[in-house]
Amino acid sequence: MEELIARARAKINLALDILGKRESDGYHEISTIMQTISLSDELHIKKIYKPDYLKLVTNIGWLATDERNLAYQAAEYLKTKYGIEEGIFIELHKVIPASAGMGGGSADCAAVLKGVRDLFKLPLTDEDLMRLGAKFGADVPFCVMGGTALATGIGEVLRPLPRLPICHIVVIKPPSIVSTQEVFSEFDLSKVAKRPDMEKILHYFHKQDLDGIAANMANALESVTEVKLPIISEIKEFLKAKGALGAMMTGSGPTVFAIFRSRGDAINAAKLAKEQYPDINEIFLTKPVK
Repeated sequence: MEELIARARAKINLALDILGKRESDGYHEISTIMQTISLSDELHIKKIYKPDYLKLVTNIGWLATDERNLAYQAAEYLKTKYGIEEGIFIELHKVIPASAGMGGGSADCAAVLKGVRDLFKLPLTDEDLMRLGAKFGADVPFCVMGGTALATGIGEVLRPLPRLPICHIVVIKPPSIVSTQEVFSEFDLSKVAKRPDMEKILHYFHKQDLDGIAANMANALESVTEVKLPIISEIKEFLKAKGALGAMMTGSGPTVFAIFRSRGDAINAAKLAKEQYPDINEIFLTKPVK
């Protein structure tokens, strides 16, 4: 095999709580339910018969394609660690919005770890790659695993969950950028109006009750990002008015997603959102995947 196509799937947080800050390293302890969705980037990974060759190109002009990029870092690490003699060329076609709270960079990193492993037949299991992925970012282990999981620690301790019941998801990314580091630094638990009840939402997962899951979604970080960007609250209410069972910001934002039981309702909501928000170019219809 000389080349392969790898798919990097986005994630959403169906519940996200901040439990406190660790004294040891200053990172926040979290509890979150993450779900892989069908929205994805595509990576074309190819062997190049030049020993020291490693190149990443992408369709996004401003995106770093050197050591600052997690996908590049992952390829460089495996090439060095496992003595890969051939060069590696990676063509990354980005679809997942950047700086969106959807784990796009982590998903690309995970896809490269798995793709380079498969292309060069490296002796690594998915579990090995999950442990390795934690070196690059807290979301990378989940992106290697995929599906549905409860994540604790800083996001790297994973417990698989029953999959999200069949549904349709509308994703809307406002044309704003928020700094994850800034959101966490400004987080104040006393200002959180609604924290997720993890026991309750996990109960509904095990019952496979979509209405119960959607009704109990909550993201503690909305207390910071919604203040900065009121359009988040506006989009959530708009989507609920169009039939969503629930709508929430994912990660540190600013992306909003909404869960619909009916594909027709989801298609209609996405269409009306494009009319309501003509300045928003990133509106997607997607679904949960394993």
